[in-house]
Amino acid sequence: MSHPPPRGARDSDVDADAPSSTACGVEAALREAPTEQLLASARHLDRLSVEDALALIHREDGVAHRAVGAVLPRIAEAVDVLVCAIGGGGRWFNVGAGTSGRLGVLDAAEIPPTFGMPHQVVQGVIAGGDRALRRAIEGAEDDFDAARLALQERGLGLGDAVVAISASGHTPFALGAIECATEVGARTIAITNVPGSPLAEMAEIAIAPNTGAEVVAGSTRMKAGLSQKMVLAMLSTAVMVQLGRVEGNLMTHMAPVSQKLSSRSVRIVATLAEIDEAEARALLDRHGGELEAALRAARARR
Repeated sequence: MSHPPPRGARDSDVDADAPSSTACGVEAALREAPTEQLLASARHLDRLSVEDALALIHREDGVAHRAVGAVLPRIAEAVDVLVCAIGGGGRWFNVGAGTSGRLGVLDAAEIPPTFGMPHQVVQGVIAGGDRALRRAIEGAEDDFDAARLALQERGLGLGDAVVAISASGHTPFALGAIECATEVGARTIAITNVPGSPLAEMAEIAIAPNTGAEVVAGSTRMKAGLSQKMVLAMLSTAVMVQLGRVEGNLMTHMAPVSQKLSSRSVRIVATLAEIDEAEARALLDRHGGELEAALRAARARR
């Protein structure tokens, strides 16, 4: 993977037939990254029984859990930034490539049905666009400027926040997102599995769970991806709680878009308003299924 030449470099400054010093430096840094190293305990993975292989993977998943625990203070800082951004009318963009990008899109997609937040408030941006959610798009992660274009098309500006996600911390698409955000005055947060990586250094807040080498060398969909999933779920949950989208531990702004969720809405209204389920159902019907409105009406009658 290569990084684009420095801004302002002329085509004549670059020998097209020779690797640039920047590209060589990136390749060297990637070789040394913890996510690219060989895990000694997995060196005979192909000879293990299924049971032993699964036990090994499970043990290593515990590494991800502990690594996330070690960066909880940074996650808390990021929550404060995101609450401030959204509370002030801004938006939150999860930006990444490959597994990291898919995880960012997934978590953003869960916000509207779970917390009733409009879909434009938290958005996922993946290198290669929506097609990349289902299959790898060759070279998409290496396009530094594509992230800038994607964010510009969405009107990124002052008051917004960008969360760039990259296991290695070297992905050009993620780096481009942070650069673009910095230029327009948006807040910047990095989620990476390599502390001290370029992405970690560029962002205001770096959340960097050090998950180390993978069971399958370099396959960061494993421990690194697991840690990213945990961090994203923590961020979105804590931010929405702080914004008042949860009462107790109940989803008071949930969209009841299925039979299961409609039933849950009845139980939530009944629990919080201290009424029976028949009355709760009647209130929800009267207010078009809007959970928050039904709760207000129930409490107004006390």
